[in-house]
Amino acid sequence: MIITISGLAGSGTTTASKILSKKLDVPYLSAGDIFRQMAAERDMDVLEFSRFAEENENIDILLDKKQAEIAKQLAKQHDNVIVEGRLSAHFVEADLKVGFIAPIDDRTKRICKRENKPYEVVKEEIISRSNSEAKRYHEIHGIDINDMEIYDLIINTGNFNAERIADIILKVIEVISCQQ
Repeated sequence: MIITISGLAGSGTTTASKILSKKLDVPYLSAGDIFRQMAAERDMDVLEFSRFAEENENIDILLDKKQAEIAKQLAKQHDNVIVEGRLSAHFVEADLKVGFIAPIDDRTKRICKRENKPYEVVKEEIISRSNSEAKRYHEIHGIDINDMEIYDLIINTGNFNAERIADIILKVIEVISCQQ
């Protein structure tokens, strides 16, 4: 089973994906890690690279292509794979597509804790990055990042901790497996 997990910055996709990966003992692929690696290769932080990507649509196209290719390779080697990224559900053929939503205050607090930055700085970065990504995704792929119809399951992660979120996804996997 291939599972995609998508959501905006700070919605908990990475944390929940890692927990789920451990619980299922399956590989986990992060588009964010690929994006951060691409930024580091150009000596840029994520925000700088995000702005750079606005002017260079090949960055997003390359990222989406890399993610889909790596996911296919992992799926050939393993029965189950978790692919986490903003657009994973759009570019990876998956059996279960999960979308995370969360209030901006919750997302901001999570990133503040993770990156040890002041709340207002993080909130401004989230808004800037979200606007940049939404613009790029629409211009390059015609994707409205706020359209949730592609997802089989949508979880408001502001209401649950990461462990419970992984448990919810596990229950859905259990139901899907029973139906097959």
